[in-house]
Amino acid sequence: MGIGFGAFFAVLILIFLGSALRVMREYERGVVYTLGRYTGAKGPGLVILLPVVQQMVRVDLRVRTIDVPSQDIISKDNISVKVSAVVYYRVISPDKSVNNVADFMRATSELAQTTLREVLGKHDLDEMLTERDKLSTAIRELLDSQTDQWGIKVSNVALKHIDIAESMIRAIGRQAEAERERRAKIISAEGEMQAADKLVEAARKLAGEPTALQLRYLSAFQDIANDKTNTIILPMPMELMKKL
Repeated sequence: MGIGFGAFFAVLILIFLGSALRVMREYERGVVYTLGRYTGAKGPGLVILLPVVQQMVRVDLRVRTIDVPSQDIISKDNISVKVSAVVYYRVISPDKSVNNVADFMRATSELAQTTLREVLGKHDLDEMLTERDKLSTAIRELLDSQTDQWGIKVSNVALKHIDIAESMIRAIGRQAEAERERRAKIISAEGEMQAADKLVEAARKLAGEPTALQLRYLSAFQDIANDKTNTIILPMPMELMKKL
């Protein structure tokens, strides 16, 4: 009889220890409730709970990722695009992540989708394509400020894909080609204008210096004389005609 009681007592002790002792890893924290009231966060290491009286919820503090599915967004210049992203976040206040929101992972995911549409919808397509880092930072800051009440810290947001309809891609290509032609014409016109200015400046200098004009004339004559296929007719100076 004594052996049976001792075994029963040992079983009770094992049950008590199994329900009272918890081992928390380095990246875990335990949100403890005593008779239903929050009484603190414990861990890492060994945590002792009063059976029946206290309960604990484990919270993982490691960085998590959320794949934001493609969102249909109308840009500021009325272009329809599909944008996907990835969000990196972690829990910094275990008590808030349990007490202030029912499911912080789902809530953060839903908020990330709405924030993505809200921020990108205020920008043109060109900005989405060329300023990804700037827009990612804006999304992260807004998302982080809203998840602070849940004890969540958003560390990074990265835009993964920005997909545009095929018809819009062709339209953008035509627009880019027209822009290149416009810039080429402007550069050519500016070059002609600069060349004309230089010619006018050279003419003024030659007009003011008769000797320089004669030297330029001789230089041009030498250039023509080097080509043996040309027939050269030299004009007779007017001073010589007057003497005849």
